[in-house]
Amino acid sequence: MISFPFIIAISLISLGFFALVLKRNLLKLVMAVHIMGSGVNLFLISLGYREAGIAPIFTNAPGLNMVLPTVQALTLTNIVINIAIIALMLSLAILIYQHYGSLDTRKRKLKE
Repeated sequence: MISFPFIIAISLISLGFFALVLKRNLLKLVMAVHIMGSGVNLFLISLGYREAGIAPIFTNAPGLNMVLPTVQALTLTNIVINIAIIALMLSLAILIYQHYGSLDTRKRKLKE
């Protein structure tokens, strides 16, 4: 049985993907990439979750159910990469708007 966080993660990734495919505004495309990144983060956190788990820093007690630290490290790395990608996409959107005068990907006429 699939748990609730996995369903939400799959729907966030699907929503972002369909917005990437269907929308033409550059700011909406940036938001779609951000939504997909949030879905991936939720998926990674859901993978590392354990019922009644404790932080992995307490390693002296044997037999305790600890959460997975690798998934937490991957999630933090993904957050940093997602922020860098979003910042790059927003700066490119600003440059495209200054050059073309529009954020619509179908318009190719230069701004006079």
